[in-house]
Amino acid sequence: MTSKPITAATPAVTAPAAPAVTITPTPTAAAPPQGPIKAVILVGGPSRGTRFRPLSLNVPKPLFPIANQPLLYHHLAALADVPGLRDVALIGFFEDAVFAPFLDRVHVDFPTLNVRYLREYQALGTAGGIFHFRDELLRGDPRFLFVLHSDIVSSFPLQQMVAAHAARPQGALCTMLATRVPAETTQRYGCIVAAADGQVLHYVEKPEFYISDLINGGVYLFDTAIFNVLAEIRAEKAAAAAALAAVEWASSRDSLSSYDAAPAAGATQLRLEHDVFKQLAGTKKLFAYESHEIWTQLKSATSAVLANTLVLQHNKRRRSASICVESLKGPQVVGAVSIHRSAQIHPTAKIGPNVSVGPRATVGPGVRIKDAIILDGVDIKANACILSSVIGWNSKVGKWARVEGTPTEATAAKLMDHGHKTQTSTVIGHEVTIADEVIIRNCIVLPHKELKASYRDDILL
Repeated sequence: MTSKPITAATPAVTAPAAPAVTITPTPTAAAPPQGPIKAVILVGGPSRGTRFRPLSLNVPKPLFPIANQPLLYHHLAALADVPGLRDVALIGFFEDAVFAPFLDRVHVDFPTLNVRYLREYQALGTAGGIFHFRDELLRGDPRFLFVLHSDIVSSFPLQQMVAAHAARPQGALCTMLATRVPAETTQRYGCIVAAADGQVLHYVEKPEFYISDLINGGVYLFDTAIFNVLAEIRAEKAAAAAALAAVEWASSRDSLSSYDAAPAAGATQLRLEHDVFKQLAGTKKLFAYESHEIWTQLKSATSAVLANTLVLQHNKRRRSASICVESLKGPQVVGAVSIHRSAQIHPTAKIGPNVSVGPRATVGPGVRIKDAIILDGVDIKANACILSSVIGWNSKVGKWARVEGTPTEATAAKLMDHGHKTQTSTVIGHEVTIADEVIIRNCIVLPHKELKASYRDDILL
């Protein structure tokens, strides 16, 4: 039986714990921008996202479907609501053709936005690509520039950030989104020490020791004067690289070793987190806007289940049209569920909570699905059970089979077992066949596998 149709969704993620020391709230009502605003979304390239395998073997992480929409779609939906924002650049080093179909779609869905892909000639770093395309980004004399990382899911309080930045002292160059995470996870993020007024006093990327539970949320609002700072930092790095090269050249004259005159990779890269924020901290030019709404980062393939859950729950709270409502003739739907209009769901199936079912998927009688992502073309036979899992494109799950992860709280914390990282979700790659009555638990399965036996806590190559 065909399920209820789904439309575009907007983003969401983990609700941070209440902070012990909070930044004094800034105005929440959106202030009119003091000039045009442009936006950049950093999409990376094919050498990135390796932790997202096997899912990134089929689609770049920025285009992976979360709540039945490509991840980038949620960013663009939020940007489309910002007054005065029209131009959006996707910056990365994928081939141009990777984003062409997606751009064709967003030009229809977001007619007020001019979205373009700007390809770097090599990986230039999170600030290097922005600086490389500075002439394009500064065309039209914008006053502000939003920069968003593509691998985050958030409520994207962009208009609130504009209002907060407008309230900053003159000379402020950046307001960054900040959120709180459990203290034991802070070593994975950029950590912020901030004053009560939001001024960033100290910033450390992935510190070895605990500094703060306030972290960089991966969304920044820059004054376009930041390009002057980027030019200065780049010149300093180039000078340091030249000095080092001179020393190495002098040393090579007295040795038998060959000398490579090529510049070090670090000299051509410019990174916001390592090169820019550390320099701006403590200068009254960098501020944090602390959000207590949903946020998470999409790093590993297993993190997709959490991201999907949070987006679906966020959309349900917002009464989004993308969330299914149970009908008398349809399957039993529990909680936040998104089902594509072309999916076929048997009336006796039970779906939810926290489930998205993609295009052309088929779900048979008696099937139970909870906390899961079912991708395009998946075929799930009668009485199968899918829990805390991602089922890859065109995969088949046999009758009475069981595919499951280990349910966890909505947190990015990794579970450890005897000192080893354990999987919290099962991820099934593209075109995998799982036989009848087989149990797959806490596994990563690469594409094109045929599983005729049960497995647990394994990576199946």
